[in-house]
Amino acid sequence: MNKKIWPAVFLFLFSPFFLNAQIAEIIEDILETKYASFEQAAWIVVETVNSFNVNVSVSDANFDFEQAFLFAAEKRWIPARTDPKKDIKLRDVSRLIMRAFNMKGGPMYSVFKNSHYAYRELVYQRVIQGRADPGMKVSGDLLLFLVNRVLHEIEIRPWGLEEVIETLEEFTEEIVAVEAANRREALAAEIAAIIEEQAIADTTVEATEEGVTITFSNIVFLADSVVLPNAERIKIYEIAGVLKGIPNIKLLVAGHATHIGTEEYQLALSTGRAQSVADYLVSLEACEAENIIIAGYGSSRPIADNNTPEGMALNRRVEITILEDN
Repeated sequence: MNKKIWPAVFLFLFSPFFLNAQIAEIIEDILETKYASFEQAAWIVVETVNSFNVNVSVSDANFDFEQAFLFAAEKRWIPARTDPKKDIKLRDVSRLIMRAFNMKGGPMYSVFKNSHYAYRELVYQRVIQGRADPGMKVSGDLLLFLVNRVLHEIEIRPWGLEEVIETLEEFTEEIVAVEAANRREALAAEIAAIIEEQAIADTTVEATEEGVTITFSNIVFLADSVVLPNAERIKIYEIAGVLKGIPNIKLLVAGHATHIGTEEYQLALSTGRAQSVADYLVSLEACEAENIIIAGYGSSRPIADNNTPEGMALNRRVEITILEDN
């Protein structure tokens, strides 16, 4: 959904309460905020709860940012001694939403009611969808989306706006896709910087739909061999140091070959060489063996012309993909 449309959808849902330019401007500003603050999140949630009367403890008064933050802090919807200007994280948004909307949770949340279990409850109740880090900072548009998602989940349909609800559901997919793409791009940039700093030869990195792919071009094996030479181990050893820093990592190690030989030969050779790289990563404790997928594609996925020495060197490669569904 276009970001210019999103405030209109939000205001349309709230039209009996928010028909003034000042509120519209505040919502637009929050939407454009890279990372929402605690006081912005408190204001959105308090005003929403107040407008829909979903929590009888909220008064009928309108709040500014400071008043909304103090109200949320008094109700213990946010952690004590929190800086109102601090960027709010997903787990804290989860606690704010769960408590403000009086949402019921499982046994652990019912006992502790902390941010950790609030996040798990919103994941379980599908308010938070897709892969997300509870410690990630929350953008303004994601904050607005989550609040509206809660309204949808607790079946608040004040005017039967089914078309608007469908629009919000479509927006879910866009938000999840954008957040995932941002994570992939950030990780790819971080790894690319390390590759450049350490001058690792014939190695590139890019964000893909599957995850983040590290490509080792011109991997030199002995003829008809799947044994990884010591000279090539150095590249992989340096990358393994990066992979160790990623928790619960899952990898796809894929081998690719040139067009020399039969298809069966190319497939077996590329698979064997991918296995050699995977085995070495396991020996370096970069990833558990059960979390690595091995694939051999033979010459079926060339990235250059197989009729030139330069092209063959690029096609003779092994790719390590950090899978998106870690």
